[in-house]
Amino acid sequence: MGFGEGGNSRSCDLVSLGGMLRVCEVEMVLLEGRGPDAAVESHVSGEAIFCSGEANFPFRGRFALPIDWCLIGYIHHTAEGSWCHGTALSPGMAFTVLPEGLTEFVLCPGSQLSVVLVPLARLRQKLDELEPHHPEVPGRLLSLFKPSHESRSEDLRGQFERIRGYLADPATLAEGQALHDMDVDTLLASHLRAGLSASPDDRPRSSRGRCTHYLMVQRAERFMRANLRHEIYMSALCNAAGVSERALRYAFDDLFGISPMRYLSMLRLSTACRNLALADANRRSVKSVALSCGLWDLSRFADSYRRVFGELPSETLMRAPSGESMPPR
Repeated sequence: MGFGEGGNSRSCDLVSLGGMLRVCEVEMVLLEGRGPDAAVESHVSGEAIFCSGEANFPFRGRFALPIDWCLIGYIHHTAEGSWCHGTALSPGMAFTVLPEGLTEFVLCPGSQLSVVLVPLARLRQKLDELEPHHPEVPGRLLSLFKPSHESRSEDLRGQFERIRGYLADPATLAEGQALHDMDVDTLLASHLRAGLSASPDDRPRSSRGRCTHYLMVQRAERFMRANLRHEIYMSALCNAAGVSERALRYAFDDLFGISPMRYLSMLRLSTACRNLALADANRRSVKSVALSCGLWDLSRFADSYRRVFGELPSETLMRAPSGESMPPR
């Protein structure tokens, strides 16, 4: 699912979009009643996986890296409302994701990012060359920062812009040379230098109120996922989060821009889409998938699904690979 003509985004499959990082799956929950619209491309070169794109729809994402991989990235553009673990994101920020648990984020429409995935050992080796006294990768210093040193900021931005330019150009990808010749070690060195030299003011922090909201939402969402096939009431969500209905509504509006029950509806619909796309049509039915997500009114489910994803649930299921042809994960 490459960039459209002139870099324009286009409708795309939610599951295919979630697999663009290659080494892991990004689970997505739509935050609006319309399907995913994006321009994304990824490319494998040697040990590195390059990925860049623009998402023109709001969504909640979650992923966990394999234990031997790490990710470095750069935010070309994003709007107010995007965040990672509750911390606000802004253009010009760089970030590092290590294989330490689940990464959770929200991206607003128009967000543009470029990322590079490399083996964790390669990042450690480069760090050891630059800072021999660091026994481990200082994730706290590298997790999210905005370089203030002008030359290092421009150098890092230029390298990620170069990646984005290569991936956006079909002719370049067809040649298969531009990204192959890119010195990944140079990019890692620039990223590490910029991150390690960033001052405390260059590292965004969440307010106490935002941190509290994030914890509320985490508890409520954990309850949603554990009980997705059952009827869930607002009172149960409040009990799970340990807060009043007013506080929970305010937290969801702050982080997602929608109410808790609306988020639950979109979580169910997005989960159903993912499960249908990955199901074996010979073993599962639309009804069984819908019921497993707590969607009991099949007619209403089909109408909502078609309105958001542009096709009926049965069409998604019939496109899914059969059990015999699915490759091992």
